[in-house]
Amino acid sequence: MSQVRTRIAPSPTGFLHLGTARTALFSWAYARHHGGQFVLRIEDTDVARSTQDSVEQILASMHWLGLEYDEGPIYQMQRLERYQAVAQELIAAGKAYYCYCTPEELNAMREAQKARGEKTGYDGRWRPAPGKTLPAIPEGVKPVIRFANPEEGDVVWNDLVKGPISINNREIDDLIIVRPDGVPTYNFAVVVDDWDMQITHVFRGDEHVNNTPWQINLFRALGAPLPAFGHVPIILGDDGLKLSKRRGAVSVTAYEEAGYLPEAMLNYLARLGWSHGDDEIFSREQLVVWFDGSHLTKSPAQWDAAKLEWVNGQYIKAADDARLAALVKPRLQKRSLTVPDTAPLAAMCALFKDRCNTLEVLADWLAMFFGPVQASEADQAQHLTEGARAVLQELATALNEAEWTPAGVSAAMKAVLTARGLKMPQLAIPLRVLVCGRSQTPAIDQVLALFDREILMTRLQSA
Repeated sequence: MSQVRTRIAPSPTGFLHLGTARTALFSWAYARHHGGQFVLRIEDTDVARSTQDSVEQILASMHWLGLEYDEGPIYQMQRLERYQAVAQELIAAGKAYYCYCTPEELNAMREAQKARGEKTGYDGRWRPAPGKTLPAIPEGVKPVIRFANPEEGDVVWNDLVKGPISINNREIDDLIIVRPDGVPTYNFAVVVDDWDMQITHVFRGDEHVNNTPWQINLFRALGAPLPAFGHVPIILGDDGLKLSKRRGAVSVTAYEEAGYLPEAMLNYLARLGWSHGDDEIFSREQLVVWFDGSHLTKSPAQWDAAKLEWVNGQYIKAADDARLAALVKPRLQKRSLTVPDTAPLAAMCALFKDRCNTLEVLADWLAMFFGPVQASEADQAQHLTEGARAVLQELATALNEAEWTPAGVSAAMKAVLTARGLKMPQLAIPLRVLVCGRSQTPAIDQVLALFDREILMTRLQSA
């Protein structure tokens, strides 16, 4: 095998959606497994719909996922001269030609074909042929350039995912490869790009299967080496319909904002249409070792938000506490909470992370250390009785002199319980409701010791 070169080529007409992110991951992992190179190409020839904001979102998504590329980003609109030159080579070789059909003529052509019960398609009226007289060139009509697709034979390839595929050339017509404004169409530009960039393996969604025969014929017409194609099945949403950026999908960056870790997203995306035995949780390094292009499924994958959340929870539980602190601090600040540099944020993350499936949930827990809390009316009525408030005031006095450690807090609580003849829940639950705004937390002595003493004493004295 020559050096493996893969690519991902998103269109900047919207955010990087989950299907493209998964394809990028497969392409990246395959290149890394084989010691090859991974290329990022921006397919921006849809000038009317492409935006710089979309480009920046794509780049941000790739960066967040950690899918580093060896070349790029390469922009198609910066390569227009190259596409024009290749198109002229095809015309000179008799493998492409100018077509002067107007949109009205093409519509009339299709309507007539429908009326005769025929398959609709271009009828080849401007395609040169021996002994054929072409129509007179109309004035004021800018031509397109069409590829003279072979009229006989089959296009056959052994798909990396689907296996052998064969399509007869009579099923496809003469593709437009350059529009009247000189901008290439998708199928032409992608072939020239993959040829120039020496792409050896193309992973993409199986909606591109129908484009592949045209592309293979273009590669052959150019005398260019043919890459191996692997068409991965679509991802279905919760409703069983295709997940796409036009329907139901959420951007990759939205998951970052929602508090998911990039390694969890990569892990989950990898399992959508690929497996390694029963392994569910694995690192990106392990994925690279395993991902040799086999074990890709032919069936559509089902997006499962609950499963992603579970995977993310596993990664949060295993994450370094200092890293979690650095990730959660901006989320707290976004809530207008001041987090002092002296706050034991890493220790807070260590105590609460086992209860959290996202960074946002972790921020929900930690917010009580830095901002006001308000328990529900039901919890207040049930737990903050007159008797409970009196006990909490005694605890405030005991804690004022206590060593500010879990052991010191615990000793102060036990002293109050002993003096009052109470059991731990009779103190701990009202204490949680007043100080934390909720009736359940991890071990209350460990929680209290993480509070700023002044904040805690103010809350207790409010009893």
